[in-house]
Amino acid sequence: MLKRTDYLTKTYGKPEGWTLGVYERECHGYQTARRVLSTMKKDDVVNEAKKANIRGRGGAGFPMGVKWSFMRPHPTKPAYLVINADEGEPGTHKDRTIMELNPHSVIEGCMIGCYGIGAHVAYIYVRDELHLSKARLWAAIAEAKAKGYLGARPFGVDYPLDVVVHTGGGAYICGEETSLLNSLEGRRGEPRLKPPFPAQAGAFGCPTTVNNLETIAAVPSAFHMGCEAFSKLSAIHHLNDGGVRLFGVNGHVKNPGVWECAVGLTLRELIYDLGGGVLGDKPLFAIIPGGSSTPVLRADELVHAPDEKSPLHPWHGQSVLDVPLGVDTFRGIGTMLGTCCATVLAEGTCPVAAMHNLMQFYRHESCGQCTPCREGSGWLLRITEKILDGRGTMEELDQLHDIANNIMGNTICAFGEGTAMPALGFLKKFRREFEAYVRGEKKKSTDGRLTVDHHDFVGG
Repeated sequence: MLKRTDYLTKTYGKPEGWTLGVYERECHGYQTARRVLSTMKKDDVVNEAKKANIRGRGGAGFPMGVKWSFMRPHPTKPAYLVINADEGEPGTHKDRTIMELNPHSVIEGCMIGCYGIGAHVAYIYVRDELHLSKARLWAAIAEAKAKGYLGARPFGVDYPLDVVVHTGGGAYICGEETSLLNSLEGRRGEPRLKPPFPAQAGAFGCPTTVNNLETIAAVPSAFHMGCEAFSKLSAIHHLNDGGVRLFGVNGHVKNPGVWECAVGLTLRELIYDLGGGVLGDKPLFAIIPGGSSTPVLRADELVHAPDEKSPLHPWHGQSVLDVPLGVDTFRGIGTMLGTCCATVLAEGTCPVAAMHNLMQFYRHESCGQCTPCREGSGWLLRITEKILDGRGTMEELDQLHDIANNIMGNTICAFGEGTAMPALGFLKKFRREFEAYVRGEKKKSTDGRLTVDHHDFVGG
C-alpha cells in the first residue's frame, strides 16, 4: 500500500528550504544531535542505530548500524566518517535532491554518526559535476558553525566536530568505497584489495566508516522518533529493511522524479501511481529496477507471481509488480534493489541498443586495474556493436555470455559484476532479439533508427 512520508523531504519545495531556519522550523533541526551528544554514550548510539534497520541506500544494502559497530578505537590513530555522495549510477538521481534541498539533514546525520563511531571529522565526497550540491552543503556547514552546532564544543559538549565537502574525481569508479578513499587522499581512484577493510584501515590509513549520503541523512529522523519506531514505518520490517527511503523512476514514464515513501513501495505504485504510467500509454516492455547495474526484468516476468519456493513467502501469489521494493525481496526474484531508482522501458525499445548503450558506459568508466574488467568491458562493447550493426555471428553472441561470466567474481571490486550482470541479464532475457540481428531479420538504419525487415521482435 502506497505510504508517502516526508521525513527526508519536508523542506523540499519550501522557500529557502535548504537554509538552517527552515530546517530548524520544519525538521526539529539539530535538536536530535544536541540530545545525542549531551545524553547518550557512544555504544548506546550504535546499538540504537541497529534498531532502525536502515539498509545502505547506495546499492549494497548493508545494515548501517552493523557497519558502525565494526569501528574500534585505535590507540594512536583518529577515526573518520566518509559520506559517499559520488552519485554516478545511470538512472539514479536521489542523493543530489537531498544535498540541494535538505543539506542540513546530512550535516546533522554526520554529527550523530561521528559521535557514534568515535570520529571528529566527516568528509562528504560529492560527484564533481554536482556544483549546486557542493555549494548547498558548504553553506549548511557555515550556518551550523555560526550557530555553534559544529566546532570545538558543539552544543557546549567537549566533543569537537567538523564536516568537510570534498570534490570527487569525476569518475564512476570513485563511487566504490575504497576507490573513493584513494581519491580522497589525492591518489588515483582505483579499488583497494580487502582486507584490510575501511573499519581497520580506511582514509589515511585510519579506521573509517563509509556511508551513502541518503543513509546518513535518515539518521536524524530515526533518532528523533526512536530508531525502533522508525524501522516500523516500513511495510517489510520483519525482513530487517526498515524506515523510509527515496524512490526514483525515470525513462519512459510520464512523470519522472523522486519521492519519499515507507520501505515496501511496489514497482506498480512507483511506475503507475507516482510515475504516472508508461509514456504514451504504451505497454510496459522491461524495467531496470535499481540503477543500470541491476539485472533487467521483462514485462512478462513482472506479471507472474514469484515461485512457490521463493523466500518471498508473504507475497506469494502476487505479481512481481506488487512485491515490495526491498533488498531481500528483490534478491529473491533474481535481481537487485540497488539504488531504488527504476528505469522504465516501453514497448518498442530495442534491448540490443539498450545493452550497447550500457556497455559504452561501463567500458568508458572501467579504471583498468583488473584485466578481466579492463579487457572484458571493451570486448563486450565491441561484440555488441558488431551485432547491432549486423556484422555479428552466433559464435560471437555465445561469446558474450562467456566474457561476462569470466568477469564475474574475478575483479577487486564490484564494478566488474556491475558490468557483467546487466549484460547477462539482457542476453538471457532478450536472446531472441539478439539472434534476430545476427540473422539479419532486424537491423539499424543509417539514420540511427531501428527498423525490422521480417518480423517485429521488439516485444519478445
